[in-house]
Amino acid sequence: MSNDGSDSLVQLLTPEGERREHPVYRCDLDDQAIRGLYRDLVLTRRIDTEATALQRQGELGIWASNLGQEAAQIGSGRALRGQDHAFPTYREHGVAWCRGVDPLRLLGLFRGVDQGGWDPRETNFHLYTIVIGAQTLHATGYAMGIQRDGAVGTGDAERDAAVVAYFGDGATSQGDVNEAFIWASVLNAPVVFFCQNNQWAISEPMERQSRIPLFQRAQGFGFPGVQVDGNDVLACHAVTTAALQRARDGQGPTLVEAFTYRMGAHTTSDDPTRYQLREDLEHWKLKDPIARLKAYLIRGGLIEEAFLTELAAESDAIAQRLREGCLSMPDPDVLDIFDQVYAEQTTELAQQKEQYAAYLSSFDTSPEGAPA
Repeated sequence: MSNDGSDSLVQLLTPEGERREHPVYRCDLDDQAIRGLYRDLVLTRRIDTEATALQRQGELGIWASNLGQEAAQIGSGRALRGQDHAFPTYREHGVAWCRGVDPLRLLGLFRGVDQGGWDPRETNFHLYTIVIGAQTLHATGYAMGIQRDGAVGTGDAERDAAVVAYFGDGATSQGDVNEAFIWASVLNAPVVFFCQNNQWAISEPMERQSRIPLFQRAQGFGFPGVQVDGNDVLACHAVTTAALQRARDGQGPTLVEAFTYRMGAHTTSDDPTRYQLREDLEHWKLKDPIARLKAYLIRGGLIEEAFLTELAAESDAIAQRLREGCLSMPDPDVLDIFDQVYAEQTTELAQQKEQYAAYLSSFDTSPEGAPA
């Protein structure tokens, strides 16, 4: 078997935009919902494009693009119910969009004016995690809590909940991820491990991460794994919906490997031309998740020119709001960092804050005291 697991890849929409049937997974979304997915894909990409431009112009310190991975994020994000909880890496901008997080909040984090301005309790979307793989343990622990709260396997669709943990292919080599697999398996935790395999752990290719398709690793931990076409938003939605319901029903974890491709840089500090082959990139452009769904909608007469025109205008409006909002973000007070460590400030921390404030005040910032 090739490393893409092609003989077991779940696909409901071909790169040409033609629907396919699968013996296990089905997408039961109506036409309006599928048009909604297309809107999500387009707006998520525009957010990503605008943020990249802002970083290049010096307005963001860094940006982690999700170019090419929109279908995996939107498909899985829209499969979540309100009571479900998501634990992201630092790239799940599409999932954040699905959970109602204002994209300006994302920009605040990458601009360095806050540490993530959204409330996880309001959105059930945890703050971004920079440490590779750490969020899988957080997600598993949270899932264990849901389990102990009796919100799993009751048959109550409004109460039963699941957790999804997002991570990349490179994170599967981290100890935290494998430890999370063990805990989730032996305790039957209601968690879906959603791996976006974009085939590059920064510059490390997939063949140096695993000798087998990643989804097959789940067998060694005692729970099922499934590989889905990560550029097929319908298949990602169907597979994640089934995995989440399995978790809510008390049947334990699932590993979903969304096989996709990172069509941009790992972050804006990366130069992918140093390790990616141009031929591979051109090949994957033909599998673009947005073009694929658009072809399906046009072929079926499910969208009209007016819809596309309105969506383009909405996209432009979001981009303008992001730019204006980003540029108007106030710089934080440097001393605020001492107030955001503990819920109640300790005596030692208060002393540190006082000492650092005195250090800052020792600099004369007046025009008269400025160095020549």
